[in-house]
Amino acid sequence: NEKCSYWHFRFDAGADMRMHALTEVIKDDAQAKRVYLIGQDYSFGRLVAKAARVNLATKRPVIEIVGEELHQIGKVKDFAPYIAKIKASGADSVVTGNWGNDLTLLVKAAKDASLGAKFYTFYGNGLGAPAAIGDAGVGRVRAVAEWHPNAGGAQSDAFYRGFRQRYPLASQDYVHLRMHALVEMLASAIEKAGSTESAAVAKALEGARFRNGFHDATMRTADHQLIQPLYVSVMQTLAGGGIAFDNEGSGYGFKTERYLPAAETALPTTCRMQRP
Repeated sequence: NEKCSYWHFRFDAGADMRMHALTEVIKDDAQAKRVYLIGQDYSFGRLVAKAARVNLATKRPVIEIVGEELHQIGKVKDFAPYIAKIKASGADSVVTGNWGNDLTLLVKAAKDASLGAKFYTFYGNGLGAPAAIGDAGVGRVRAVAEWHPNAGGAQSDAFYRGFRQRYPLASQDYVHLRMHALVEMLASAIEKAGSTESAAVAKALEGARFRNGFHDATMRTADHQLIQPLYVSVMQTLAGGGIAFDNEGSGYGFKTERYLPAAETALPTTCRMQRP
């Protein structure tokens, strides 16, 4: 917030917004009593851990944070030692902002060690993650995003089917609604401004709205954060019948566990940007 810039527009939910959504689920889980925080050792990983501590302390202070660990990005090939620490702590829930191999190897190591904890992730549904995680994540890995293929509803289903018809290869199954919204909103802003001049486009983006029949988002003027709904979803198998679509032909997809409308994801901001 203190470094917000007039020239920066965020179309993804910020880390605080994502953590707010995840902890809404954790606070209502009666089995969640001991939480372990693990993340990559850089600014984002540290921000995720801080947001987890603040949210859990506020929403359900009886939850105990039993451990916190930061590790190098992309350098850990064996997460068994980290999982051993998590298991020894007695954690029933793990919160992580990890992505890529740092997420898939973490969850696989948990399965190998028979760690029964739930994983609350930012990117468990990211490109390549469901297939790489496999059975280790079913019923255990949760992810947060602005939308997912099994969000439900005729218009959402039609949107996803249309995308898959246009891009049928499993390797092309990479659709995030925030990216679609970004392109649509930028194009509309350029049309409204009648120019590609940066100041004119930025002004047109402020307060702009994206609606497509199953998603409604607004670019907040105060801090240029896109305010939109968020879904917390849990990993399932397509064969199990609980979901209509899998990710990347992997046989694994996600089922909505909690839906937060835009009004519930809009967190306060202290942004005081310098305007031209």
